[in-house]
Amino acid sequence: MYNKMHFRCGAAVALLLGGLPLAGKAQFSIAAQLRTRTEYRNGQGAPLPRSAKPAFFTSQRTRLSAGFTSNRLKFGLSVQDVRVWGQDVSTINKISTVDNNGLMVHEAWAEVRLTDTAAVHNFSLKVGRQELNYDDGRLLGNLDWLQQARRHDALLFRYASGGWTADAGFAFNQNREVAAGTLYNGTPPGAYAANTNGGAMYKGLQFLHVSRKNANGQVSLLAMADQFPRYHVDTVELKPVKTWDAGVHARFTAAVFAQQVFGKISLTGNVAYQGGKYADGGKVDGWLLSGQALYAVTPKLKAGLGADYTTGGKSSGASKAFDPLYGTPHKFWGHMDYYYAGSTFGATGLQDYYLRFLFKPGAKWALQADGHRFLAASDFAGPGRDFGWEADVNANFALTPTIGFEAGYSYYRSTSALAAAKRVANAARSNQWAYLMINIKPSFLLK
Repeated sequence: MYNKMHFRCGAAVALLLGGLPLAGKAQFSIAAQLRTRTEYRNGQGAPLPRSAKPAFFTSQRTRLSAGFTSNRLKFGLSVQDVRVWGQDVSTINKISTVDNNGLMVHEAWAEVRLTDTAAVHNFSLKVGRQELNYDDGRLLGNLDWLQQARRHDALLFRYASGGWTADAGFAFNQNREVAAGTLYNGTPPGAYAANTNGGAMYKGLQFLHVSRKNANGQVSLLAMADQFPRYHVDTVELKPVKTWDAGVHARFTAAVFAQQVFGKISLTGNVAYQGGKYADGGKVDGWLLSGQALYAVTPKLKAGLGADYTTGGKSSGASKAFDPLYGTPHKFWGHMDYYYAGSTFGATGLQDYYLRFLFKPGAKWALQADGHRFLAASDFAGPGRDFGWEADVNANFALTPTIGFEAGYSYYRSTSALAAAKRVANAARSNQWAYLMINIKPSFLLK
């Protein structure tokens, strides 16, 4: 059965290549993914009002990826469809219901090596739609937990030599081809959040990431600037309407990341500063500090603790609220995504103190348990700073290298201060979330 399938895939790949001459070391790869996630939400993302009922649904990512690698060229293409079961009726007409079409190009890029040999110095150019994933994914991450994930349309210059790597990226966004001007609407149809704090899409992005590996781990520096279109608000039929203007508001972020292992102890730290202006033109002067220590109790069990601190409030006319940019917040501030996960939370800042346990009893199993204690980082118009606590437990089981199962349960004990920060009236104190995910990822490689 496998040989027949492999032969059919090989024939299909040959047709796709259309007679493309393959160099001696060229290879073609094809991969697929079907990932379903069934969720029970009873206060996920924010406390539910006491009168609200829990949600239950199944979402699905279907992805097909292909790659081509030759002497000086890499090419990647990834097409995906993301939707909720039942979102489309069984006789839906895609032509007349374009808003329900979840099919899209997730990645489409080419990377060209500009040097003759990669033995010592590797200098390359990567262009097109691509994921950006650096360090621990806190500030620039692919957000793979989200079914649609995150990607950028960008130009990337890459350099690697020894233990050093340096990436310089550039992006400039437009809504469509135009004959004059560069006005940009950063809030596309659907109003999906473009960054981790619910903000609009950037008009321009530039970053430099430099990393150095050593015997114990790595240390890296990220310097990034993003620009947002200026706008003013008019009142049309008693409703506020944004009108986009020429010019941009510019923001910059500088961060240092370090991850080092000393025997049984693993240390991770982040320090970041943010200045300039938000998309609304307000000044920003914010900080992020984080640290984690894990100890290998046994070869199968790691235990540790950590703390995250993002500034909030205002000082001297500037907002102290730090924006975690384009990262993967699900990894850091609790699995129930109360903080910096596509919502406008952040004005108060956040203190997160947590315990973490990682247990790997065998090659196929992995378990994680976290306990978080949350507080606001600044005073605000609410009853204190106590945001409550969260407990997360999740387990992974690999049936085969291509078939995996993941399940999790989280409980959040909310407070009146959190309800005020989230602007939820009559909020419930007990909040729960559970999920079951099935991940199937076959892949083939032809040389």
